Amino acid sequence: MEKAYNISQIGFEKDYLVLSVDNQIVKIKLSEISEKLSKATEQERNDFKVSPSGYGIHWRLLDEDLSINGLLRKL
Repeated sequence: MEKAYNISQIGFEKDYLVLSVDNQIVKIKLSEISEKLSKATEQERNDFKVSPSGYGIHWRLLDEDLSINGLLRKL
């Protein structure tokens, strides 16, 4: 099964989500994508899982799901 996106890194810098998507680094302001993530603790932010298909990211402790397509549209 081919992945929609290759997500090799996910991190946070201050109030930004930093992703490596298909070998490109993108930074997106958290307040523009998720109120839950912008208010989350470091522990909550770092408890995530990328979907096997590469289509999205799930934060278990926040019950938050974001699609990679949706994130890239914010650029």
